[in-house]
Amino acid sequence: MNAPLVEIVHREEFSAAHRLHNPALSDEENRRIYGACNNEHGHGHNYVLDVVVRGPVDPRTGMVMNLVDLAGLVHEEIFAPCDHKHLNHDVDFLEGRITTAENLAVAFWDRLAARIEEYGACRLHRIRLYESRKDYVDYRGPQS
Repeated sequence: MNAPLVEIVHREEFSAAHRLHNPALSDEENRRIYGACNNEHGHGHNYVLDVVVRGPVDPRTGMVMNLVDLAGLVHEEIFAPCDHKHLNHDVDFLEGRITTAENLAVAFWDRLAARIEEYGACRLHRIRLYESRKDYVDYRGPQS
């Protein structure tokens, strides 16, 4: 009998500042495209990150992946480097990226996907990043 596929979710919250700015564009274009989010000194968000892992329920453990392990990975790879930081200046793995929610979701996927695969048959299924209570992005990996 095939093990049922289940999705587990770990939610992490962090606060960070960023500035939406593309150095390849003029200051005027940046202001037009990004508006207030192009503030020279940045602005902040209280981000909410959902990390969704999908896989078969292991009949031996009853788990897709131990949620304690998932929480530890998310804390180590995302929370610790990003919380109370300026994403454009303080986070090495975001260097050279425009720090939109879309690009953050892709970067977070890149940090987590291979690490999660080390835990067996489960795979990272989705990154959902809330930039505010009303706005979020979903990313389901490069194959989606």
